[in-house]
Amino acid sequence: MSFLLLLILQIAVVLTAARAVGMLFRRINQPQVMGEMVAGILLGPSLLGWLAPDFSATLFPAASLGFLNAVSQVGLLFFMFLVGVEFDPKLLRGRGHTAVVTSHASIVVPFFLGSALALYLYPRLSDSSVDFTGFALFMGAAMSVTAFPVLARILSERNLTHSRVGAITIACAAVDDVTAWTILAVVVAIVRASAVETPLWLTFAGTGVYIVAMLLIVRRGLAWLESFYHTRGKLTQDAFAGVLLLLLASAWTTEWLGIHALFGAFALGAVMPKEPGLVHELTGKLEDVTVVFLLPLFFAFTGLRTSIGLVDEAEMWMYAGLILMVAVAGKFGGSTIAARMTGLTWRESGALGILMNTRGLMELVILNIGLELGVISPALFTMMVMMALITTFMTTPVLEWIYPARMIREATLREESYGQDYTIVIPVSLSASGPALLRAALATVPDGRQARVYALHLERTSEHSLTRVDPTPLYNHGAVLGPLLETADKLGVEVRTLSFASRNVARDIVEVAKVKRADLIFMGWHKPVIGRSILSGTVSDVLKEAEVEVGVLVDKGISEWRHILVPYRDASDLPAISMARRIATAMVAEATILHVAKDHSPGNPGTLPSSWAESSFPERVRLKLVEDREPLQAAVREAAEGYDLIIVGVSDAWGTAPSLFGQRDEELAEASPASLLVVRPGKKVEATSTEGVKATATARA
Repeated sequence: MSFLLLLILQIAVVLTAARAVGMLFRRINQPQVMGEMVAGILLGPSLLGWLAPDFSATLFPAASLGFLNAVSQVGLLFFMFLVGVEFDPKLLRGRGHTAVVTSHASIVVPFFLGSALALYLYPRLSDSSVDFTGFALFMGAAMSVTAFPVLARILSERNLTHSRVGAITIACAAVDDVTAWTILAVVVAIVRASAVETPLWLTFAGTGVYIVAMLLIVRRGLAWLESFYHTRGKLTQDAFAGVLLLLLASAWTTEWLGIHALFGAFALGAVMPKEPGLVHELTGKLEDVTVVFLLPLFFAFTGLRTSIGLVDEAEMWMYAGLILMVAVAGKFGGSTIAARMTGLTWRESGALGILMNTRGLMELVILNIGLELGVISPALFTMMVMMALITTFMTTPVLEWIYPARMIREATLREESYGQDYTIVIPVSLSASGPALLRAALATVPDGRQARVYALHLERTSEHSLTRVDPTPLYNHGAVLGPLLETADKLGVEVRTLSFASRNVARDIVEVAKVKRADLIFMGWHKPVIGRSILSGTVSDVLKEAEVEVGVLVDKGISEWRHILVPYRDASDLPAISMARRIATAMVAEATILHVAKDHSPGNPGTLPSSWAESSFPERVRLKLVEDREPLQAAVREAAEGYDLIIVGVSDAWGTAPSLFGQRDEELAEASPASLLVVRPGKKVEATSTEGVKATATARA
């Protein structure tokens, strides 16, 4: 078989295994990249080569690995460039004493322990062909690294990004990786200089000139790219090609200097302009092909160089266990103690420590460099890979044990409670719906209470994004919430914004409302992909799960509501009447309560309470009584009479009760050009709704 055909087959096998194992790991709440790393190990001699050695030798013959390695190295260049692009020096500013102390401790302690461990491992797992200084420095750097990109993804998925723990962790991880890569560059320079007999001072001098040129010349020269992006509004193909040429030139330079091409890729990314739109578009062009296509090839190549069979004796397993203990003690222990000494609670300190102990992909990159240079042996390489996988795998379960997701959400969202405020949570998924939702929500505020509004934008998490390190959880939240905030400025209303990635949008809407002690969730409706039902999907789940009052608005673009219709059938419609009275008062509108009864016989539960005389209502609210055995059809006929807003409760009478195949809730929305507002009371109010009818009748008698 030709090398091209074999390479295509190898790539197909690697991608299939990576996606399959990655999906399995997602099901156990692990980052998909963790599964892809494991898939790479499984394709190597540790499993496939052990179970089917002949098939493994046919699929991955030694002569073909050079081609696989070449393609994977291109992926690593792109990946390190993306890490540099997403790295923003602003992450290191304003993090306070805790971040400074913890970041230093999370570097110094593991580096010291790793170097000390080198004293023990060098005579046992190395030989005189390896310089001890390079070996010790490498072990220290390998112990100090944190998987910055994977860590950022975990923070985003667990909504920790805006928390104190998340902010400090991001800053510490950024410092750690920059420091570890700097140390690694020194190690590579020392090892390569001795191998090719190049004066070390020449390598360091050339590297110094390169760094100065990148900071003073290239970084300033790249300012044109930001201006070009603002002028064109996009990154053109020519501009993108120019960026790729700069990437290759930077990588070539650092490889020629003797400090590895990956350092050049990272350095160029680090000096790129940090304009959010440009960063978003640049990463969007590179990220999918890098993460989905190229990085799994690197994991497979790493797996082919990893053989757990090399750790075949009790003594070797003891060395592996010692490496793991030192790694955890250095990162987890050092970071946790340092954070606790600076004022964080033990729970917060433990969460920070276990997050910093995540090594993942960055560790594999460093280990492959060490193996290529001959600094570490294949056996030590295998032990270190095992350590990287275990420390990454343990992050999610240990973090959940130390700092459960429920406590994270409460700590992130909890604020001072304002007793007299009427708190409204407005979930916004489309920017165009924001202004109408805000205006309508403000009209629901009872007299004498101050509105406290939270605009919430959630985005469903999809495939993992390894390089997302922006401290803002969602790039586009400003664009989505922007129109609502502009409307709030015009109305003179303060609106607080919340935005984060979500695996379960309805659950998180309910959770935010609970933590914020909301009085009302006021949300819009957007046509589903399948069917037309208004009360389906996320809307249905919120209606079922929320403890507080919920309003669902089907907006027809009517800016002012002057005529409001409230169909009334039984006690389930009382919240709709209450809502109508508040809106009518706020908008100086006229409200018509359409009471639909089958007959007027005494004791009929559908009959209007006798104490509800028209005089019992405010001046702008009137009663209208009709007889009809089909309440929904009566309401549909009345809705066609020119109303601006129809308000209904959640009940079978109006076709708005949740059902598996409910398709009736759109009838009222289509009956007239009026907007429709579906109101579901809070659970406690709903539980006592029958008593509410009696109490209302008594109070007005």
